[in-house]
Amino acid sequence: MKALTQAQVDAYHRNGYLYPFPALSPDELAECRAGLKRFETYLGNPVPKAELKWRSHAFAHSPWFAKLATHPRILDAVEDIIGPNILIWTSTFFIKEPHSPTFAAWHQDGTYFGLAPQTLITAWVALNDASHEAGCMDAVSFEGNPRQMHHAAKRLEHSINRAGQEVVEQIDESGIEAMELKAGQFSLHHELAIHRSSPNNASHRRIGLGLNYIPTSVRTTTSVRMSAMLVRGKDEYGHFDLIDPPKAELDEAALAAHQQINSRYRDNYNEMVKRHEAEFAVAAD
Repeated sequence: MKALTQAQVDAYHRNGYLYPFPALSPDELAECRAGLKRFETYLGNPVPKAELKWRSHAFAHSPWFAKLATHPRILDAVEDIIGPNILIWTSTFFIKEPHSPTFAAWHQDGTYFGLAPQTLITAWVALNDASHEAGCMDAVSFEGNPRQMHHAAKRLEHSINRAGQEVVEQIDESGIEAMELKAGQFSLHHELAIHRSSPNNASHRRIGLGLNYIPTSVRTTTSVRMSAMLVRGKDEYGHFDLIDPPKAELDEAALAAHQQINSRYRDNYNEMVKRHEAEFAVAAD
């Protein structure tokens, strides 16, 4: 073990989530915030108001984000759960403006991922305080039995998630845990973790960066050949086209890499939305 105890690993596999962990020093936190500020200046808008593609895969176009994705404190914890050979497959900005209605309904991240086996782990990094008031992540344990639940892509207004998806099965809310984080801390959750988040009722932005890691042994189950970036160890499987870390911020090569990984992710995602709807329609018959 590099960062976690066996008890913590066991708790992750029992509940589907684990928190909080320290990650960023004050200087590293300032570096990430400055990088986000430059990115939003480039976009001419806050990330939530920009074109959807800019919410994801920032490790492909911005060295500061790629540096975060390879942070030793984060990767040591991830390695203790999924092993030493690690890809970052996607990443997402989860930003809620002050006093905004943005929320996430109960969902599981992996519903539309199309990965097998389902072992993806997300490190959710807070760039400022993610308190209950600010709309932190709420989670309920999957009780050691991760399973894919039935979702509907409802396109919910103000949803922070791409498809506005929501679990349409009954959820036992008696054991809800508010996963509050201080700025610079991170949490971990499984792709089948059952979670949600409420609107931001605080007077500051709630900025979270979701870093989605998989072992190199994971493969896709759709027709799409996808891309990823190796962040630790080696890839002996070749299930993904590997991209290099960006050499310069938002230059031509970095933007081309981002476009490639984003377009393949979108195609995979759309295929999985249709598959999920078809599979659960059959189950209901």
